[in-house]
Amino acid sequence: MQVSDFLDLKLGKRKSTNPPQRSDTINSGDPEKIGQEFLTLFKELGGLKKDDDVLDVGSGFGRMALPLTGYLSSNSRFEGIEPLARGVKWCSTKITPKFRNFRFQKLDVKNGMYNPNGKILAADYKFPFEDESFDFIILTSVFTHMLPAALENYVSEISRVLKPGGSCFITYFLLNDESTELINQGKSLYSLKYSCENYRIESQENPEYVVAYPEEVILDFYKKNGLKYQPPYYGKWCGRNEYTSFQDILIGRKNGRST
Repeated sequence: MQVSDFLDLKLGKRKSTNPPQRSDTINSGDPEKIGQEFLTLFKELGGLKKDDDVLDVGSGFGRMALPLTGYLSSNSRFEGIEPLARGVKWCSTKITPKFRNFRFQKLDVKNGMYNPNGKILAADYKFPFEDESFDFIILTSVFTHMLPAALENYVSEISRVLKPGGSCFITYFLLNDESTELINQGKSLYSLKYSCENYRIESQENPEYVVAYPEEVILDFYKKNGLKYQPPYYGKWCGRNEYTSFQDILIGRKNGRST
């Protein structure tokens, strides 16, 4: 535990049930406020139901899981997979003992940002779940740190483990005419000055630090994997005046029963 985290606990500035602040990008910002924001978005935009079985890919320190403990019923199933061992340990210690339907496990995939010594390439990773296991799948600030082969594999895996009619709620940095113009005007938080085939990055030294994709590339991945989608909800990351959240949100639904 960082010294600041310890002092915050002692001074009552952070509840013991809230995730710790980190010096890296995991849980940057106010975790409780962000968690509550996304709970509202999951329900209002994604159509999350109380009895849904939920998969959180990149569950971190439970920033999304914690608000869901007060919403999902005891009949639902929540699974979190995360490359950071300390995040899995925190969630398994702080959340699972009180909410037995919430479980967390480590995914040992290689990622330059969070798990550089991982044993499995993300492009080859298979989610440790049966086909059609989940009603709702969450990825917040995951594909913003993944390169194309890994991202395309994850979209395939998401489609595989989604139940027919199930939904995935995923955040991105999407490149389109508006966001590209704002980047060129210097209004974006990220310059994304390095162009690669079908994506742009912030850092050549650490390509997975920030990754942005043309919107049509992502939509094509969805189509190839049987995922319908609604128009994206755009974020403020690139300097927009009107936005829904910080990152762009794309909600996909697996072909199946009507929603």
